[in-house]
Amino acid sequence: MKKLLAVAAVVALLAGCASTPKEEPKAAVEDRTPTTAVPTQPGVSTVTPIGPTTDQLPNALKDPNNILSKRSVYYDYDKYDVKDEYKPLLQAHARYLAQNRNARMLIQGNCDERGSREYNIALGQKRADGVKKMLLLMGAQESQVESVSLGEEKPRCTESTEVCYSQNRRSDMLYGGEY
Repeated sequence: MKKLLAVAAVVALLAGCASTPKEEPKAAVEDRTPTTAVPTQPGVSTVTPIGPTTDQLPNALKDPNNILSKRSVYYDYDKYDVKDEYKPLLQAHARYLAQNRNARMLIQGNCDERGSREYNIALGQKRADGVKKMLLLMGAQESQVESVSLGEEKPRCTESTEVCYSQNRRSDMLYGGEY
């Protein structure tokens, strides 16, 4: 009997709390549909981008006669310092990034298969960070460049020879749309 009274009390309490929702006034919605009309307000003008358009970017980056088509920095065994021979390449990419502020780059640090996975991930990150630091010092913006390590997971060559190992010890520079 006590259970029945308790259930009846809960039902009565819940029924007493029920109310009908009030109609609240709706806020006006501003129409922000883009138009192609030229602004008619005084002092408002359109902006025309300066420099190459996105349609032209891939051509400069993929032209085999252009230094920008070269995208890899190679390292000696167990090293992550950028050799002097790669500085002109990095200067060209830094200049490109400085002139094209909308361009984005991903630097992937790679290692050969020797060493533990953990060691190779750390070494690959040091290699990618070294290239990033040089690009930033040469004019690229922090927001344009990201560095990651792939360790030994993305080899160019799979043979266990010194020639293959040397191809796998690298940092690859990829632009937006390539990764």
